[in-house]
Amino acid sequence: QVQLVESGGGLVQPGGSLRLSCAASGTIFGINAMAWYRQAPGKQRELVARITTGGSTNYADSVKGRFTISRDNAKNTVYLQMDSLKPEDTGVYHCNVARFVGKDYWGQGTQVTVSS
Repeated sequence: QVQLVESGGGLVQPGGSLRLSCAASGTIFGINAMAWYRQAPGKQRELVARITTGGSTNYADSVKGRFTISRDNAKNTVYLQMDSLKPEDTGVYHCNVARFVGKDYWGQGTQVTVSS
């Protein structure tokens, strides 16, 4: 059974940094991309950053230049380095694995709170 285990969330002051990790346990075949989504209170879940198996990336406009997504294909692990954090970055961050065929996998989420 595949599980995505996220870590690295927490409370940080504005301007600070956090690094999120998401490790997939179990074997996942046919991975197309891995991504991070976030959901703020009262808002819909939104894509933050995405990286394909080939290394192509895309980011939400609100995080460009501040967040960096990377992955270790051999370990089925994806990272999100978050710098210059703002209060509006607060939310639950979920890891996602999208496959070419078949259902996506989702992590349980890790809370990120940016507050002074």
